[in-house]
Amino acid sequence: MATGALPPLRSRMAALPPDLVLPPVAHATDSGRDAAVVQRLLETGQPAHAFGRVGDLARQLARIRPDGDWSRAPAQLLVFAADHGLADEGLSDEPQTTTVERVVGLLEGRTPVNQLARQHGMAVTVVDAGLGHALPPLPPPDSAHAALQLRKIAYGSRNPRLGPAMSVPQAVAALHAGMDVVRHLEGDVLLLGDTAVANEASAALLLSRLCGVPLADAYAPGLQQMMETDPALWQKRLDVLLAVGTRHRHAVGPMAALAALGGYEIAMMAGAMLQAASERRLVMVDSLAGGAAALVARGLVPAVGDYLVFAQRTTETGHRLMLIHLQAQPLLDLDMRLQQGLACLLAWPLVKAARDLTCDGSSRPYQ
Repeated sequence: MATGALPPLRSRMAALPPDLVLPPVAHATDSGRDAAVVQRLLETGQPAHAFGRVGDLARQLARIRPDGDWSRAPAQLLVFAADHGLADEGLSDEPQTTTVERVVGLLEGRTPVNQLARQHGMAVTVVDAGLGHALPPLPPPDSAHAALQLRKIAYGSRNPRLGPAMSVPQAVAALHAGMDVVRHLEGDVLLLGDTAVANEASAALLLSRLCGVPLADAYAPGLQQMMETDPALWQKRLDVLLAVGTRHRHAVGPMAALAALGGYEIAMMAGAMLQAASERRLVMVDSLAGGAAALVARGLVPAVGDYLVFAQRTTETGHRLMLIHLQAQPLLDLDMRLQQGLACLLAWPLVKAARDLTCDGSSRPYQ
């Protein structure tokens, strides 16, 4: 396909594994609340258009939850952690043990994520989707820090230069695990974060395959930094990704691409999006890997896109192109490259403000 678009829906659905169970997701359509939100904005004494994208977000929230009640459960932050076999090819400046170190920091409450989550009164759950190394002994869990869920499918994905990153059954299991995490978690709003060494390379591969973006653009470093400081290293890494893309050139649908090129945290985030959308929850996304998960989830169930809010536009060229393909306007554009849900936490006050604008005065107080 010259345009690089996804295959027709019929062929994509026919290629889905028979044991993959997708939840039904209804489009979040205008149920008359849009006009009510516009009227509420006018009552502030400001023209409705003056609120810009905050007004757009308020209307999106009104479509997701037509009753205007967002008080049933507080927002939750989910951070999915895994390791990638792509790291074996030198596609990261960090060792894979960094992922475990970051998870330990989250569980011990030592990170900026914990600090902001405490400020917002928000619970944090870290999900071991496929860490490549065992976690060290940890002190008893502290509810003020973060909870740990062990959903490991394998000890990291395989090196896709040598074969598929995951088997199809493993990818299905990861999707189902992400759905199950959300199914048993409270929260009208879910903030999704990730931590995984080399997952930006995996996300670039998925962007290229699912959207037809040339790999040289999908993997282009933000603001051309690496191409200017070490062009030979960038070219070496790009050559690895080109070889991976060639090896798996027949993996064109969302499930096939996810299994061949993705990672466990990307698969579980996609599953989390699917389940949350089926329950009419708002989902905030903050990273390149989260965007790749959104591409997979939307490829499987297009209506999922109605429930997604993108927290940031990073400095990565690939992320900017990804947002264009997702037709998404992020809330923040501050030249950041944040992961672990940190951008979602920074953007959360904007979502709360937009959420309050959807209230007609009859709902219970927001949390």
